[in-house]
Amino acid sequence: MKLLRTILVVLLSLIVPSIAMAAPGLDAITVTTNPDGGQSYSLSIQVLLLMTMLTFIPALVMMMTSFTRIVIVLSILRQATGLMQAPSGQIIIGLSLFLTFFIMTPVFDKMYVDAIEPYFEEKIDIKQALAKAEKPLRTFMLNQTREPDLDMFLNLSGAEEGVVSTDDIPITVLIPAFVTSELKTAFQIGFLIFIPFLIIDLVVASVLMSMGMMMLSPMIISLPFKIMLFVLVDGWNLVIGTLASSFYI
Repeated sequence: MKLLRTILVVLLSLIVPSIAMAAPGLDAITVTTNPDGGQSYSLSIQVLLLMTMLTFIPALVMMMTSFTRIVIVLSILRQATGLMQAPSGQIIIGLSLFLTFFIMTPVFDKMYVDAIEPYFEEKIDIKQALAKAEKPLRTFMLNQTREPDLDMFLNLSGAEEGVVSTDDIPITVLIPAFVTSELKTAFQIGFLIFIPFLIIDLVVASVLMSMGMMMLSPMIISLPFKIMLFVLVDGWNLVIGTLASSFYI
């Protein structure tokens, strides 16, 4: 329940600032009485804006968490083993989502304690809650973001002169810098995972070539050896453990 409330505040932190800029007192639904005594209903601009922004929320949430790194590494792992359909794409996405919840739990808990709980107890208003909820998420992204990537987007945006501390970094600069750093880290981990399987492919191809069995695909022979190697070293434990420990919370 606490996790669901925290995720709700993350979504609201992306929506409410834009809605809060709308004119106060503008009703969400307007009821108009027709001359014949009937009533017609119309949605306000606030609701239309909210419904439009909902389409961008899944992408924004995934780009601001550990999901990107996890799903890329698991996809590279499947490519390296040569099992194109196992695990399936649905399993990789599901595992990535639940592993993301596991990794982001300390961040969500802090957001709940600092922002959600006081807001539900009416100790702070919505603007203060959103500001407090943003800090843990911003800290998480800054811990994963490389300085060169951050400097590059600051220079491209022209906002480097107004940045005195990390709190001054615009969220529109932090998110692409964070995603760029996540992509680089994911490919670095994927490269290290790919090497042992590549060595097996090279050895099997060399043996088949020396035996004159050039018509036999090396992939067919190397696949069981790669699976055996991955099982013997407890590969899933190593990969998932490495992914979980690679994040600085």
